[in-house]
Amino acid sequence: MSVQSAAADVDVDLKQLFASLARNWLRIVLVTLVATGLAFALAWLATPYYKATAKLEIGSRESEYTRPPGTTDDDKPILDEQGVATQVQIISSPDILKQVAAKLNLDKLPEFDETLKMSALGRVLVLVGLKSDPFDIPPEERVLNAMHDKLNVYAVEKTRAIAIEFASKDPKLAADIANGIANAYIASKSDAKLESNAAATDFLAPEIADLQNRVKDAEAKVAAFRAQSDLLMGGNNAVLPTQQLSELSSELSRVRASRAAAEASAESVRRALQNGGSLDSVPEVLSSELIQRLRERQVELRANIADLSTTLLDNHPRIRALKSQLADLDGQIRNEAQKIIRGLSAQAQTAKAREDQLVADVNTLKAASARAGEQQVQLDALQRDANVQRQQLESYMASYNAAASRKDRKYSPVAASLIAQAQVPSQPYFPKIGPITGAAAAASLLLMVIGTLLGELFSGRAMRPAPGARFESIEQVAMPVARTESAIAEAHDGGRAFAPYEEAAPGYSIADAEFPRPAESEPVEVHAAAAESAKSVVGLSELGESAPEPRQSRLGEIDVDKAAEKLIASGAARAIFVSPEGDEAAASAVLVAREVSDAGLRVLLLDLTASGAASRPMLDSSLFPGITNLLASEAQFSDVIHPDLYSDAHVIPVGTADPVRAMRAADRLPIIMQSLTTAYDLVVVECGPADAQGISRLVGDGTEVFLSMLEADDHVTQAAVKLIENGYPGVTLVTPVGHEPGDPLPGRRSAA
Repeated sequence: MSVQSAAADVDVDLKQLFASLARNWLRIVLVTLVATGLAFALAWLATPYYKATAKLEIGSRESEYTRPPGTTDDDKPILDEQGVATQVQIISSPDILKQVAAKLNLDKLPEFDETLKMSALGRVLVLVGLKSDPFDIPPEERVLNAMHDKLNVYAVEKTRAIAIEFASKDPKLAADIANGIANAYIASKSDAKLESNAAATDFLAPEIADLQNRVKDAEAKVAAFRAQSDLLMGGNNAVLPTQQLSELSSELSRVRASRAAAEASAESVRRALQNGGSLDSVPEVLSSELIQRLRERQVELRANIADLSTTLLDNHPRIRALKSQLADLDGQIRNEAQKIIRGLSAQAQTAKAREDQLVADVNTLKAASARAGEQQVQLDALQRDANVQRQQLESYMASYNAAASRKDRKYSPVAASLIAQAQVPSQPYFPKIGPITGAAAAASLLLMVIGTLLGELFSGRAMRPAPGARFESIEQVAMPVARTESAIAEAHDGGRAFAPYEEAAPGYSIADAEFPRPAESEPVEVHAAAAESAKSVVGLSELGESAPEPRQSRLGEIDVDKAAEKLIASGAARAIFVSPEGDEAAASAVLVAREVSDAGLRVLLLDLTASGAASRPMLDSSLFPGITNLLASEAQFSDVIHPDLYSDAHVIPVGTADPVRAMRAADRLPIIMQSLTTAYDLVVVECGPADAQGISRLVGDGTEVFLSMLEADDHVTQAAVKLIENGYPGVTLVTPVGHEPGDPLPGRRSAA
């Protein structure tokens, strides 16, 4: 069974857990009362301390009438969280505290100077070196340290307010110190403002005088350069050559456009005349009044010819006369078009001449404008320098006037004000007898309850299997009574290292507490069938069916050394030993546990026999608490685990508790087994003559089942067959006969 599965199978018995509080109520109440009484006495005898609080507001307090012109409250930065925290550090600075201490003569009060009235306990602590000698510290530093310990300055959350708290044995002194610190802070801010104004005026006065001289020099340079360069300013704040160049450029563009238009018109009329096309589409022809009158006469003649053609033939003299007039009009129109072409050509030539003149003038002005531009750049630089110096002078003069007026009138608005003076407290803030006593009572009661519950949990008494766990229906382990007859011949007693067992104590045993016992007798047919089945499992082929007495040969068993090697090699966590022959065969479990322990593993042997046959040889006594005490909740794990006297193994004996009472908690055996396998590398369990049902609660992950034997008789064979048939096919037979133990460990006494 893994640790995770075991944790899932374990549940807390709340009834058993909280019942421990009822069993230990007297101890809980007594401890609570003692702690409450001590807290009450300490609170009653403690020196009362009083706390006074003063509050400051950090913000602008200047009137709009005294504010410098052109500035508002919005121009001043608002203190953020870091700014307020900075003011907190300034308030608690040594300079502020020194002023308050000197004003209130705190160095003469024993509360602030321990050397004035040092207690006997303090002197003893200084002598033994547990406390530094206050005489080694300067008096001023002693007072400041005491003030720092009693002072608390903090920013009120989500505001720009600062609280100043001071605690003292004297309530009036606490209020005076808190108010004194607030007033000293405001006074220091005011003095700082005055010093800043004085420093500003001292700096600005020579700067203003120097700036005035530099402004005069700069403006004189501007005037001299303007006169020297003959830079005349035209419209739009531009020099005259540049302005003329701009105007000529515009005129040149206009002339070029006119010339291009005249040339284009003349060319269009010329093409119309050369191609014999109509001149009606030429704009220049249409705009001529003479051509328009000729066109009107031409239209009139054509109309007359059309009218006469209805009555006269084409060769009629009149029609011929009209046509002759019409042809003459066409010639006149062409002559007028030629005149228009000559006029447009003349206009183009005139524009070309004007253009040439303008180009020459523009080239001349370009050179002049370039020179004027260079001079203008130099002039602008001089002008900018003069303007900058004048602006700086005006700014310095305005600041100087404002600072000088504040300095002369000693006006310094401080960005802080006292919004709440500290009042003399009437009640001490420490000690609060009621809360301290109540808290001590609640804390002591809670600690005692938690300690009691944890002790119950760690002891395992408050644990029970969870519903639906794997071992919910596990039965009790059958722990047999010691056998009364000897199972090993006396010839072998002298050679065994296992100490002879004592007689089982008479009276009630664990095996009598509702545990199923192995059957004492069975029909002959069952024994015969079991014997036949065992032949193929444990190597009993050499047994003859007609043998009249038990066989003395080995039945394929292994010795103690082989069993120990098997457990070590397989990494088993549990080894369950069943001894059908009784207490004498329990020696196998003890010897195997010792062998594995000698190999360096952590081994524990759990004795579940009624007589303690497995644990008595390891402890030389049967009076130690054991598994029955653990089940009966009379002991814890640390009480029932004992060291073997002859090896490094540990052992849990049967115990001294009432077996009947112990077996009422037999369902805790799987939990106990899981806890033991977690703490040890191997847990060896000696179950005595138990059957498969009896050991089912003890098996888990990594379990090896062994059957201890001394002689190869039918009783052993039947026990092996039953284990195999009931789900334990890997059962191994082991015998202690012939085992020679090594030397006892150094420092341990030999077995008797």
